[in-house]
Amino acid sequence: MTTLPAKAIGRAPERLTLAEAIQLAGQFVALELYSPGTTPLRLIQALGESPEDCIRQLAQRGLDPRHYEFTRLKPPF
Repeated sequence: MTTLPAKAIGRAPERLTLAEAIQLAGQFVALELYSPGTTPLRLIQALGESPEDCIRQLAQRGLDPRHYEFTRLKPPF
């Protein structure tokens, strides 16, 4: 069975179900930085208790953490 954090990777934060958003509230996510030269999809690329957790996950996947912003998910209401 896939865990909720693993299921959230590759999905837009806005596309999480209400139950998922409630369960993941307070977690940090890594989203690719927007720039005028690129229009990245706003997909969760890492999820963790801290920005450091997200950085570690990105590095393990060969992604450069300097191209990501780290944001704490808020409760849906």
